[in-house]
Amino acid sequence: MLLRYLAEETPNPNEYILHHLTFLTNKAPQGLFDFGTVNLDSVFFSVLLAVAFFGTFYAAARHAGTGAPSKFRNFVEFVVEAIDEQVQGIFHTRSTLIAPLALTIFCWVFLFNAFDVLPLDLLPGLAGAVGVGHLRIVPSTDLNVVFGLSLTVFLLIIFYSIKMKGLLGFLGEFVLHPLRVRNPIAQIPISLFNLVVELAGFIARPVSLALRLYGNIFAGEMVFILIALMTLTHGFAGLASVGGWVGTIGSLVLGVVWSAFDLFIGFLQAFIFMILTVVYLAQASEHH
Repeated sequence: MLLRYLAEETPNPNEYILHHLTFLTNKAPQGLFDFGTVNLDSVFFSVLLAVAFFGTFYAAARHAGTGAPSKFRNFVEFVVEAIDEQVQGIFHTRSTLIAPLALTIFCWVFLFNAFDVLPLDLLPGLAGAVGVGHLRIVPSTDLNVVFGLSLTVFLLIIFYSIKMKGLLGFLGEFVLHPLRVRNPIAQIPISLFNLVVELAGFIARPVSLALRLYGNIFAGEMVFILIALMTLTHGFAGLASVGGWVGTIGSLVLGVVWSAFDLFIGFLQAFIFMILTVVYLAQASEHH
């Protein structure tokens, strides 16, 4: 009877995938660009992870130098020193902002991505039990979140460029780099070419930052959904047979293996996002 019930309760694949890809919003979006629609789950988990990161690192910093360091404090110091070394190797201008910014970006984005390895239906299932219809727990699968991060970095690039080079120096790089000649008349068409090349590459920076992170984490989430769907549709329905048990166990093993790989990908994407941010800010601080 139990196996028959599980077989009857097997979810529709399309509905199951759509359910896990739907955000919890304050209202239904009106059109593609509706700035009044807020993904409440993304905001909640972003703030929650920011508070968790700040609280734990602040607690470790408060107890620094008092007594024997704990394993967690050693870990925090290792992370801070490792990121500081990376920043010093890239950003040669003295700044009190870049290293803390890099640390925040790396830890915050990694926590975003690490939430992807939680059991797929755990938190959404608990939310459904209290009447919340949809819940996505990985903020980096929300384009609003990743573009919010990348556009913030983009504004910092513009700020540092103007601060270090002046407004004319910042604008001059778009028309006098990479090609420049001594003849002012001949420089005019070359400057137009420079403007197109440099402006396209400059605007591509926040887009590439956001889409690289979003694409990798979204793909990982889709694999988890497909693994869970395969377990639900084939495993539970066929538990009365040896093949059903083999399929179910195989799906669980595949889920564990993919969790480890996805965690590594999440770490790698957080590191890449941090490194590219520091590289872009270093380039913005350099004079040509």
